[in-house]
This record gives sequence, C-alpha cells and structure tokens, in this order.
Amino acid sequence: MAIKEYKTIKEIVGPLMLVEKTTNVKYNELVKIKEHNGNIRLGRVLEVDNDKALVQLFSSSHGLRIENSKAIFLGHSITFNASKDILGRVFDGMGNLIDDKGELKTNKMVDINGYVINPVARDYPNEFIETGISAIDGLNTLVRGQKLPIFSCNGLPHAKIAAQIARQANVLNTKDEFAIVFAGIGITFEEANYFVEDFKKTASISRSVIFMNLASDPAIERIATPRVALSAAEYLAFEEGMQVLVIMTDFTNYAESLREISAARKEVPGRRGYPGYMYTDLASIFERAGKIKGLQGSITQIPILTMPEDDKTHPIPDLTGYITEGQIILSRSLYNASINPPIDVLSSLSRLKDKGIGATKTREDHSDVMNQLFYCYSKGKDAKELSLVLGENALTDLDKTYALFSKQFEDLYLNQGYNERRSIFETLDIGWKLLSILPTQELKRIRPEFIKKYYITK
Repeated sequence: MAIKEYKTIKEIVGPLMLVEKTTNVKYNELVKIKEHNGNIRLGRVLEVDNDKALVQLFSSSHGLRIENSKAIFLGHSITFNASKDILGRVFDGMGNLIDDKGELKTNKMVDINGYVINPVARDYPNEFIETGISAIDGLNTLVRGQKLPIFSCNGLPHAKIAAQIARQANVLNTKDEFAIVFAGIGITFEEANYFVEDFKKTASISRSVIFMNLASDPAIERIATPRVALSAAEYLAFEEGMQVLVIMTDFTNYAESLREISAARKEVPGRRGYPGYMYTDLASIFERAGKIKGLQGSITQIPILTMPEDDKTHPIPDLTGYITEGQIILSRSLYNASINPPIDVLSSLSRLKDKGIGATKTREDHSDVMNQLFYCYSKGKDAKELSLVLGENALTDLDKTYALFSKQFEDLYLNQGYNERRSIFETLDIGWKLLSILPTQELKRIRPEFIKKYYITK
C-alpha cells in the first residue's frame, strides 16, 4: 500500500492530532509522526471527515511541535508478526517483544483487528475443556470455542484463578496441541511480574504467549492489547491447528480506556459516561472466539473483569453478559469464609455446559450429578438461613442433613486452593461423596442405575 506524507498537521489537543488535506485515509490506519530531530511517534486514525483525519497518539504529545513535524500514513492498521515461535515469549501490549530471548522468526504479518467469525462458518462448541477447578468443571463447564467471562470484585483473587486456569487447563480426548494466550490489560507491574513468574515457575510458559499492558502505558495501547492477543490466538488456532485458550484481565481497565478516548473525542456519552458503542466494541473482541467448520483449531475465551462497586448491573458486566455464553461469578462472602477459589456456583452460569459433558466427553453420570448438587446445595443454604432465623431446633432432621451437606459442599467441593488440580473424575467422585450424605430417596435428579453404581453406602 502507498505511504502518504503530510506536513499539514493543524492542531494537537492532548493525545489527539488533526491532519488536514489528506486523501484516501482509512479508519484505524497506522500513522508515524516524524519530528524535525528524527524522533518517531506512533498513532492511529480515529476518525476521517472528508480531507481531515483525527489521529490518536500512542504516547504523550508533550514537546511535539507541529510546525516542523510531518504525519506519515502507512496504508495499513497495526500488525503483529506471527509464527509458532511466539510460544514461550513475552510481549508488550502492542506486540513488541520485551523478553531477552532474541529476535523472532516471522511467518506471517496479521492485522490485529482480525475478523469476527461468520455465523454460517461456525462449528457448534461441544467439547469439554478441563480447568482442574471443580466449581467450573463439575457445575459450570467450559466448552471448547466458548466465551465464558469471570466477574470479580475489587480485592478478590481473580489473578490467582487466572494463573491457576492457565497452568491447569487442557482439552481431553485429543492429541491436538494446546496453547494459552494471556493478556494483561492495564495491570500493575506487580501483577504482571506475578503472572510471568508463575508461568515460568510451573513451566506452563512453554505453551503460552504473554502480552503485558501496564497501568502506566497509554490508554490507546490498552485498546490494542486484546486485539493483538487475539491475532496471535487466531494464527495458532487457524494456521497451526492448535486448541487455544485466551485469558484476558482486566476488561474493566479496557472499558475505562474506551471511555477516556470517547471523552477526548467529545462524543455524546451513554450509560455512566461510557460510549454508546461499547456493546459493539466488546462484541468485536468476544465474537473472535469459536470453532470454524473444516478447521482443526479453536479459540476459547475467558475474559476477566472486576465489577465496579460489586454491581452486576454496571454497564461493563451487563453488556459482557449479553455477548458471552454465561459468567463465572466470584463471591466476597465465600472469600471472607476462606473458601478458595470463591466461586458462587448458584449465581454462575455456563450456557453451553450441557453440550460438553456426557459419557464420551466426561462421564455418564456428570449431568445428573451436576443437577443434583445444584439442588442440594441450594436447599442446604435455605436450611442454614432458616436456622439463623428460627434456631437449629426448629429444623427437621432432614433439614439438618441438608445444612450439613451445604457446609461440606463448600469445604470439600468448592474449597480446593490455587495449587490443586482435580481431574473431572476426581470432581465427580467428590460429588458422590457429598451426595452420599443424603438418603437415596432424596436423589430424585439422578437415574437409579447411577445411584446403584456410584452411591457410597455407609
């Protein structure tokens, strides 16, 4: 594509720069700003109006003199140098190497904006991904090609859960290569260092690609980071045939940057000051997950976000929930009770969980056990709340058994720590151990042949 140079920079306001008398400039096009002393700054086209182009700089505009600088429009958007050698490497939020392992062999230059998978070309997600966490695998199952976010709150250990999933996740019943693409979005240096060191310590870095955008980096880089990460994932999945799990944290930082850029452009704000197009923008990221008919690889997404003020109705989790196929919700009360990971299974939901379980995928009894555990835990929590109001003496013997079940469920099933990896078979066996607390006549959601086979008699 033709490179075009202009010395018609009109004005700069904060990170925004207006260039006049341009021709054939495109939205999202990459721009170099060359100063008189040879310094180069980068930006991208945010808006085009006839012969005017609004450019957002990737760095501060401090010290930039427009009278002797020129804008060079490169004719393409931001690209990422992709190859299978990116596995085991660490990049910044713009896709530049920041480790000390030398240069990278490039197979293909890919546009970070990628493409949303055509619904007609999509293959329906129906294969189980084992995370090693009972609360997810047993009750809110992750399926290959799914997008399943984690909704957290400030101060809760979502970083530890993200690292645990990255270490433990695997696709069962396949010899396909499995890869992790991890993107830190607007995280602190301490968080970034924690993730990198955890990946190195557990040797999971060899199958991982890590992108780190720090809180001190420009807002525009925060917008690019998930797209760069997904471009890497798309190359590994659809060019190299790998099964790729993409973990991105924290999407609240991404949305805040989107609001910051929208305010700089003086756009009419939507709910709580966020731009009205935030739903479309988030969808352009989340819809890059999936499987394509006829191709071996797949992309599964676990975006993580912290809910401002612990509010599930806040625009960020609210819009995310509309786009994705469920959500895993972390509970502050469980965390305060030392239940780790503190996953609230009753509030969580995986809309595709029924598609990824069963005799040929996990185990024949999985669906029945899942439904019975949900019912018994819910009834046990109701019994515990009743005892707080009326006293334990007001409970029947069966109510007391359900209350005991609820306590044991939290202690044995949910609470497993961040370093224990459970297979789906271990998770199901723990489920049967808990269900065996109850008399068999209470297990109305389990088929008799499974009770006969798996129930543990005292």
